[in-house]
Amino acid sequence: MKIFSSSTCLPQDAAGAVIAIGNFDGVHRGHRELLARARALADMKQRRLGILTFEPHPRALFRPDDPPFRITPAAMKARKLAECGADILFSLPFDWAFASQSPELFIENVLKEKISPSHIVIGNDFAFGQLRKGTPETLKKAGFAVTVLEMLADEGEDKYSSSGIRQSLQEGDIEAANEALGWEWEIEGAVVKGDQRGRTIGYPTANVPLGDTVHPAYGVYATWTQIEGETQWRASATNIGIRPMFELKTGQVETYIFNFDRDIYGKTLRVKPVRRLRGEAKFESLDALVNQIKKDCEEALRILSA
Repeated sequence: MKIFSSSTCLPQDAAGAVIAIGNFDGVHRGHRELLARARALADMKQRRLGILTFEPHPRALFRPDDPPFRITPAAMKARKLAECGADILFSLPFDWAFASQSPELFIENVLKEKISPSHIVIGNDFAFGQLRKGTPETLKKAGFAVTVLEMLADEGEDKYSSSGIRQSLQEGDIEAANEALGWEWEIEGAVVKGDQRGRTIGYPTANVPLGDTVHPAYGVYATWTQIEGETQWRASATNIGIRPMFELKTGQVETYIFNFDRDIYGKTLRVKPVRRLRGEAKFESLDALVNQIKKDCEEALRILSA
């Protein structure tokens, strides 16, 4: 999949694709149905499938004080969209100048002059341009061939909404989130150096900041972890949160990988929560904490071995 982070200087062969437009945060079952329909249409027309999306997510621009909410940060979203069969990804910068465009300017400056789609596929709730005044009907009146999928409402009440998945994750219900996603949700990020306290108590962890990833319910999870450069998924137990005993300022992922002792600072980890074991807790002593970690690890191994 070719990725373009700007609509300027696009190669000539990027034009004429069947284009699916949306934010696609989560690339969930609803999104995948839309993309499958777009892929089938592209194949029928003997065209490439392109996806037009925006970074950062518009919510980050309009509501900057919101807590982190991304189900799939940019790199992960691109990977998932590629898995759906996209040939081209137009990931356009979303800033105030872009957001202030009228629907007519967006159509002229982006769709007609730059991307030139042969067909557009969107969900029924799609809106664009300043104050979201542009609608599917606006695109049709501009001369585009448009397919509108009525059953897909990205932020609505349908069972596959991004907002519903965020809620499941924030409640620690990984199984429900994965069911709606159609894939196993994960957290991805580079390993950073922590206070190395885990090493002193026999449980060294790899620490990954959550960044703009939605914070799942804080607590301890049975997880699978993949290290950059490897293909295998390693059994692990992961604390997600602020560690009440040591009061971290921001939530982070701390993963203890079983039967593993290697320096992986700077490596990218993919951490896949399977089940939440318990919430975060503050213990009366370090010994009490160590005893609980031992129990957590035993439970995580039991779940992962099932």
